[in-house]
Amino acid sequence: MDLMTDILQQAGLRRRLLDMRALVPGVALQFPCEKSLGLHVVTSGRAYVFAPNQDPMALSPGDIVLMARGCTHYVSSSASIDNLPRILIATAPVGNAPTPSGTGAADTVVVSGAYQLWHEPVHPLFALLPAWYVLRANAVAASAPLTQTIALLEAEMRARSLGGDMIVHALLDVIFTYALRHMVENTAPKHSNWAAGIRDISVRHAVQLMHDDCGRAWTLGDLAAAVGVSRTGLAAKFREAMGDTPLNYLRTVRIQNAMRILSETQKTLETVAIEVGYQDAFSFSKVFKRTVGISPREFRRKDVIDQSAQWRFDGAA
Repeated sequence: MDLMTDILQQAGLRRRLLDMRALVPGVALQFPCEKSLGLHVVTSGRAYVFAPNQDPMALSPGDIVLMARGCTHYVSSSASIDNLPRILIATAPVGNAPTPSGTGAADTVVVSGAYQLWHEPVHPLFALLPAWYVLRANAVAASAPLTQTIALLEAEMRARSLGGDMIVHALLDVIFTYALRHMVENTAPKHSNWAAGIRDISVRHAVQLMHDDCGRAWTLGDLAAAVGVSRTGLAAKFREAMGDTPLNYLRTVRIQNAMRILSETQKTLETVAIEVGYQDAFSFSKVFKRTVGISPREFRRKDVIDQSAQWRFDGAA
């Protein structure tokens, strides 16, 4: 499995399509997305996104805005939401969201989706992402796959044909992944971090090995031998590129994986510990609490309570 896919799945990503909407003057849509990554794709007209501590973001047809820090925000065709007569909460899944009638060529039309991470992820990828990222249509070639996917998405959502929901979900996933990839490749700081690290072939190989089998009792020597470099060489490359040691990174991968298992299964702590690479539940619990802030038992107990939360999504992305 490729690295980004594995990271998103281990972080427990869940998807909800929030439908296509024609935005009419005098109305703003509120998106209560405190625990989500999200995106809005403008297919026609001009839209504005309003978020805390952020200047209004103006979007034109073909523009994509990606939210990497969950927050309640608003989308409107109006350049200001002060004193708007109506604010609607945009939480209905596809097929149930109201789309204003009388849609004309001048209407602003936005397709929105939310990708929820209910538990705060510990993987460093999420820490380096900017809170908001706008990918302009003119930054992507008209013949590029992303541009073509947006056109297909708009056509499918308007047609509402047989099998349309499956196609729309798949297309939105493609747009989300392209936008996320673009964000990682183009906004990562120049200093040591995960995005910079995986550009080094040896470091990327080591990272991939740890993701492929985090339950293995990896040592620095094992990783170096598998990558084909010396122990000191791998350690130096890893620290320079990632700003961390290989074994610290392995611990992060293990704990992120454990969070998913604890949330999605009823496996015992002993079983979870062994599955993610620890010898026993005691040593696993100690590392888990140091990393997450609560014990595995507390994490699971809280997760059970949270299962009934109003804004928690069901089903895997």
